Amino acid sequence: MTSQDADGPETVAASRRSKITPEREREFFDAVLDKIRECGYDSVSMEGIAASTRCSKSTLYRQWKTKPQFVAAALRANREVRFAGVDTGSLAGDLREVARVAGDWSRKDTKLLAALGHAVHSDEELAQALREALVEPEIAALQEILQRGVLRGEVPEGHPALDYVPAMMFGVLRVRPVLTGEYADADYLVRFVEAVALPALGLT
Repeated sequence: MTSQDADGPETVAASRRSKITPEREREFFDAVLDKIRECGYDSVSMEGIAASTRCSKSTLYRQWKTKPQFVAAALRANREVRFAGVDTGSLAGDLREVARVAGDWSRKDTKLLAALGHAVHSDEELAQALREALVEPEIAALQEILQRGVLRGEVPEGHPALDYVPAMMFGVLRVRPVLTGEYADADYLVRFVEAVALPALGLT
């Protein structure tokens, strides 16, 4: 029996996967997400990413098996809670700061969300990875900001608008490019918060 036989196929596969360094893995992930933003999900292939990153396509297939698994892994690896740490001392100030922060990354993430739109409806793993990477962390952080406002007595607990603030913020990010052909930048989002979100909560 050879050492490879003794190790078994799972150990051998794990050994092969370990050859990809974190830096190289990040290069693969950045390449596939950038390509999706540029060309759309359906136009991206494992072969194309392999060519652009100068690796063999077998390396990508061995590591991630399918394109949806590869993209899902890239999304999860890019998870970043951008609203974390927003705390100006008031709910109105926090929501204005959330708007500024969202405006800084709205173009990049809105393009990615739009490019993945059809694919996530047909692949549950991809849909879940998208929610985990770009939606759920930000909603959780935003809900924490809103709860602090309730605890400070700025908004009554159970105020009906509290449940809709995340939908307001994410909705305007997605819909502005459709309505006007422009992304929702920081100035636009601050004006939106001041004209819509704050009055809905009884704030100024």
